[in-house]
This record gives sequence, C-alpha cells and structure tokens, in this order.
Amino acid sequence: MIKKDVIIIGAGASGLMCAIECGKRGRSVLVLDHAKKSGKKIRISGGGSCNFTNINMSPTNFISNNPHFCKSALSRFKPSDFIALLEKHGVKYEEREQGQLFSARSSEEIIQMLENECNDAGVNIILNCQIQDVKKDDSFIVSTDNGIFESESLVIATGGLSYPQSGASGIGYKIAKQFGLKITDLKPALVPFVFSQKDLKIFGELSGISIDGTIKCNKMEFRGSILFTHRGLSGPAILQISSYWKEGDTIVIDLLPEIDIYGIFVARQLGKSKTDMHNLLSEYLPTRLAKFWCDSNIQSKPVNQYTEKELKNISHHVHNWEIKPGSTEDFKTAEVTLGGIDTDELSSKTMESKKVKCLYFTGEVIDVTGQLGGYNLHWAWASGFVAGQYV
Repeated sequence: MIKKDVIIIGAGASGLMCAIECGKRGRSVLVLDHAKKSGKKIRISGGGSCNFTNINMSPTNFISNNPHFCKSALSRFKPSDFIALLEKHGVKYEEREQGQLFSARSSEEIIQMLENECNDAGVNIILNCQIQDVKKDDSFIVSTDNGIFESESLVIATGGLSYPQSGASGIGYKIAKQFGLKITDLKPALVPFVFSQKDLKIFGELSGISIDGTIKCNKMEFRGSILFTHRGLSGPAILQISSYWKEGDTIVIDLLPEIDIYGIFVARQLGKSKTDMHNLLSEYLPTRLAKFWCDSNIQSKPVNQYTEKELKNISHHVHNWEIKPGSTEDFKTAEVTLGGIDTDELSSKTMESKKVKCLYFTGEVIDVTGQLGGYNLHWAWASGFVAGQYV
C-alpha cells in the first residue's frame, strides 16, 4: 500500500491547482483520475482555446444556495493570479468580448503549464485509474484497479455530471453521500432549450436563424446571440439564462434591443409608408423570422393602416416576445452542473467538510455554478487553490 499525505481524486482544473499548492507546501501528493489524459474539460473549454477566466470576476457571476460562499475563495485567487502563472510559463493569452480571457494558441498549453507546475511541486499523477472504493478509519483508504492508496487527507475534485462523454460520472456526489454530506438538486446548466412537441412544429421553420437579442427570466437579463435550432433555442444568451430558468417558466426576448422600433413606426406613418409590417421588420430582422413573428402575433398590413395603439402594442411585443420552452437539453450538452455538495457542509475558507475531518471538495462538485465566460474554470482554480493551502 502506497501512503501519501494527500490524495486528490480528479486531475481536472481544481484538482491540479489544489495539487500544485499542496506540493509547494512540501506535502506528498497523489492525483488519481480515470481518464487517459489530465484536464479533459480544460482541453475542450472555449472551443479548444480555453476560456480560463474573466477580468470582470465578481461573486454576482455565480449561482449557489448560499451566494456568499464563493466570496472567500474568489478574494484570495483573482484573475491576475492566474495571469501571473501564464506569464511565468510564457503562455500567450488574449481578451475577447465581455472580459473573457483565452489562450492565444491552445488549451494544451495551459494543461502543459499545470502539469509542469505539478512536476516541479513533486506531485505524483496516476491516470487511467478507476476508483473502486473509498473508506476512512484513522486515515483514508482509496482502492483502485491500480492498487490501494492511503492518505491523511482526501480531496474530491471530480467535477459534475456535465459532458459524460468526457468521463463525468457523478462519483464525487456518491462519495459525499457515503460520508453523510447533503447534495442540492442537480440540473444541467449553460444548456440549450428544447421546444415542446407542439411548439417544435410551430417554430421548426426558424431553424438556423440567429439574432443578437436580449433575454430575460426570473429577474435576470443577458444580451447576446440567440440561435433557433431544429430542437429549440441555443446561443450564448440562451445558455446564460438556462441556469436561472425553472420548468414551466416563460422567457422574454427583446428582438431589437437598443432600437426604438415604435419611433421607426411613427416615422414611417408620417411618411405615409405603404410597406407591409413584415417587410418593415425584415429590414431589422432576418426575413424568415420577421414573417413568422408577424404571422404568429399580428395581422400584417401596410404601416399607414395601423392605429397608434396598435403600433404601441406591436412595439411592446417586439421588445417582449414571450416563449415557453418545454425543457432544457440534458447533461450531454450542458457545460456545467447546477447544484452539488451543499455549501452548508463545507468551510468557505478551506473547502473542508464540517462533518469529516481532512475531507475536502473543490470545483464543480460543489454547489457553486458560474455564468458563461470563464467563470466556472476560475471557480475551479480558486477553490482548488484555497483548499491547497490547508490540505
């Protein structure tokens, strides 16, 4: 039996960051992962360019039953700290829209950087290693198909249920339950919407259309691309709002944010325009969408034939188009898992279980979910970093 000070289950973002910090403190560290390569979700993040953080980092970018839980970790590991690590290793990065930071070349460079840091800190990583059992007496005993390992401390950095094709299995929740920790409801997040069968027939003709719009639900609002698919709705704005949507909720889309469409209607009327409404709207929206929207919501006729009240009503609905999704897609296409280890079970300072001494949780397995744009990877870095100071 091999004995280490610390065993970390999961060689993803939070597990590797935690391992680096443990190793720097002189702790003997073993990382175990069932995958053939480390950092699988890092590798696919940002379309292979790794959206590793966001310069606009704030606790308000995260969802949790306890919105204060993430504050301690975020205050101790900031975007500038990860940037400093990149610069130390000569990894080039770039800022894109809305403060998102990406690797300028490839996510592989970031994984290599983390592996080099692990190597420098004396961290031992065993891949292709299936966890069979976890027990605790005086110490933790982890049984695997590669042997039995013992440690004083155990870190669960196994991620959530999203992207099962990358190996996500839910083992972290199983281990948490085994030790008596509560888990909040688990749902797919940052995920496309699916129309009901009835609406699929109605909206089917819009497949492939994309607009820049604003979407609202449950007092949250996001601006960005909205894409009509053969199943429902996707695009960055849709993924963002999906984390706040609950079954049965209606979403509200502003088709023309920042455009005073009522003012345009009035100006056309003053000019005695005989342009049909769907043709006028198609000057600002894709033609298929303008025609569909008019057919579904109003009687399209020449602009000069509408009353002032009718134009105000049309304008209101252009800026507040209500759609009721049937559901979201499942964990196969979700970028993250909403919910996780109940934050009441953990110390926000150390990520240690309050019930089980020397048992820690980091990253997506905890009930802290970030918005789209580098926030989830940053939570992985931050939670792994702070746990690494104490494990």
